[in-house]
Amino acid sequence: PQLLKKKVSRSFHEMTPGKFNPKTNGIPPRRWLLKANPDLAALISEVIGDDWITDLNQLRKLMPLADDPEFQERWRSVKFANKKRLAALIEKLCDVAVDPASLFDVQVKRIHEYKRQILNCLHVIALYQRIIRQPERRVVPRTIIFAGKAAPSYDKAKLIIKLITSMAEVINDDPRVGGLLRVVFLPNYTVSQAEVIMPAADLSEQISTAGTEASGTGNMKFALNGALTIGTLDGANIEILEEVCHENIFIFGLNAEEAEFERLHISRTPQQICRENDVISQVLEAISEGAFSNGNRDLFKPLLDSLLDPHDPYLVMLDFESYLACQAEVAECFLEPDVWTRKSILNVAGMGKFSTDRTIRDYAREIWNVPVGD
Repeated sequence: PQLLKKKVSRSFHEMTPGKFNPKTNGIPPRRWLLKANPDLAALISEVIGDDWITDLNQLRKLMPLADDPEFQERWRSVKFANKKRLAALIEKLCDVAVDPASLFDVQVKRIHEYKRQILNCLHVIALYQRIIRQPERRVVPRTIIFAGKAAPSYDKAKLIIKLITSMAEVINDDPRVGGLLRVVFLPNYTVSQAEVIMPAADLSEQISTAGTEASGTGNMKFALNGALTIGTLDGANIEILEEVCHENIFIFGLNAEEAEFERLHISRTPQQICRENDVISQVLEAISEGAFSNGNRDLFKPLLDSLLDPHDPYLVMLDFESYLACQAEVAECFLEPDVWTRKSILNVAGMGKFSTDRTIRDYAREIWNVPVGD
């Protein structure tokens, strides 16, 4: 709501503040858990009953089970079966074999600069370089999964897709990588694909620049299916954080106020950041030298120019260091299955607020002024 009141529609809000009555988005749990993830839905119903189907707050009853070893094992078995299903879809659509035991790191959404798929790409390249330059260093195996569409006239978004697919070709064909890293871009993203992807995700990438996302619902769908979120303090991430607690979500980067300050004052330029951080400078150098474009140094120049622009409105470079550190935390956590599974269960348990049932009830009572049943 503050994004609308203070930025997008500030003048309108000042004229008629009473018209701004924000309601948190929701998702239909019958679609995104009961239908999309029937095995998890069945497990939940077995242990707490099926009232959650029409009252998502009932998922809170899962909280006492988060530390139960037997329940954790059954939870992991459901997730692994879903990951095998997604792995089969990836092989069918992309002709790439992926390991269901690897960390499924997923970013599926509209391709846009503010959603910062490019930030994810930079981390992937950093991982790739670490694997080939420091083979003795332990790396958690990952499968990085992208999907989404770009507007037909949005050239830079289409160039981001090109970077993802080019990066995937290089990394997936490099024998030095072994089974430690795979990158896929699922074509022609649809809701039907989402119903396979979201139940299988381990990590949900919600990494938009703080202050740019009004709410979003993809983060809710992933969390309802047991994925852990890595994200900024933006959109519904903030409310998910409030519901699941800070220890069960991976938060990084500038907040909205800090982001706005940096746009106005530029305390650190991208060039400074590159000079101070060898990992970051080597990632950009690889793109610049054509490592992912068959030696063509010009192909991704528009993306590099944006990244190195001190006035980049999406502040990619300013958040990159924090993102790298947060991804390292993710990797360490994934090495402890009991800890990871506990967080996964608690994420699902905290999703009661994010049902469309609650959203529609709030609209009916506070905006439409019509009676609603309990």
